[in-house]
Amino acid sequence: MPIKTLHIPTADGQADAFAAFPDGGERRHPGVLMYADGFGIRPVLREMARELARHGYYVLVPNLFYRHGPAPVIELPEHIGEEVRPAVMAQVMPLIEAHTAERVLSDADAYLSFLTTQPEVGAGPVAVTGYCIGGLLGMRTAAAHPRQVAALAVFHGPVSVDGPDLFSKLTAQVHLGHAEGDVTPEALGELNQALDAAKVDYTSEIYPGTVHGFTMSDTDAFNPTALQRHWDSLLPLLDRTLANS
Repeated sequence: MPIKTLHIPTADGQADAFAAFPDGGERRHPGVLMYADGFGIRPVLREMARELARHGYYVLVPNLFYRHGPAPVIELPEHIGEEVRPAVMAQVMPLIEAHTAERVLSDADAYLSFLTTQPEVGAGPVAVTGYCIGGLLGMRTAAAHPRQVAALAVFHGPVSVDGPDLFSKLTAQVHLGHAEGDVTPEALGELNQALDAAKVDYTSEIYPGTVHGFTMSDTDAFNPTALQRHWDSLLPLLDRTLANS
């Protein structure tokens, strides 16, 4: 799967990014905007984007914190274990806190405009997937662009931050894969009731035996069984919603 380094024009400058997509041929592919977790672009994100591209998708992964510099914005160890996590989070949290809702929506406009005009991307709707804080960004993007975003997948993300007002704007088919360590069964029930009230077409489930960050193989949170479950949920969702793109 080719990896292409890109620069996306935004209202505040240029966001560095990369794209993974199937090699060869003139065929165009459905577009997927992938939002990284708070640790940002690094080898594990490239691996995940390549894996998704193998299934026939053009996957765009922007540097969420480009205003603070090109990726990697902070220096990361090869493995983000518990012994280094507090120091890493001390650097990450100010970046997340500076990434306001206004910035999220402005960037989403730029990312989707860029994605849908790439020569390798077909006409039609796109999908958004997000991990950790990227899941919240994905929700905000899908709610702000209901005519463009046909599918939204969020994994171990804080999706309830914006609440029912955001849910009511969603028209995409949605999958929410929660970490067991993040959401109690009671909280899941309340969240799903809010999604039902907003008439969202969704699946929302706790992945057993997981903690926050379970998809990321370079962290102690990684759970290979849950990562496979993530693919088993994500790929059929994309196939249903983007098959004709």
